[in-house]
Amino acid sequence: MKAIIQRVLSASVTVDKEVVSSIGKGILVLAAVGVGDTEKEADSLAAKVLKLKIWDGENGSRWKRSVTEIEGEILCVSQFTLLAKTSKGNKPDFHQAAPGEEAKRLYHYFLEKVKAGYVAERVKDGRFQAMMEVALVNDGPVTFEVVVQPKGVEEPQ
Repeated sequence: MKAIIQRVLSASVTVDKEVVSSIGKGILVLAAVGVGDTEKEADSLAAKVLKLKIWDGENGSRWKRSVTEIEGEILCVSQFTLLAKTSKGNKPDFHQAAPGEEAKRLYHYFLEKVKAGYVAERVKDGRFQAMMEVALVNDGPVTFEVVVQPKGVEEPQ
């Protein structure tokens, strides 16, 4: 699995001109499920989302607090395009993204793990396989790429 984690002041997801989710201060997580990913990778990614230290500490020390420690919100959005291979030609190759039904199952498993590890009401979601408009006010900007892969699978280039 792969995720882009952005520290945000606010973020929202709109589908068909309707806001389906929105958060205030917290993180926006764009997540993709790859071929060969299992519950093990989803568990690892969920733990990383909840524990990644991306806010300053009380005394101004850098990178000391996680989203749970600041009592922030989390907006998760499925985004298979993160797994595009773009090293050859100009057309993205999506063969490293898991097929739709398997991706949906593992993405929702990941989402439930994030909710179970935190306060479920503070974890929001987009709409799987929908054309979504994601709006955000980045805080920093602070953006991280997190990759959790099964053994023997190479990261797309």
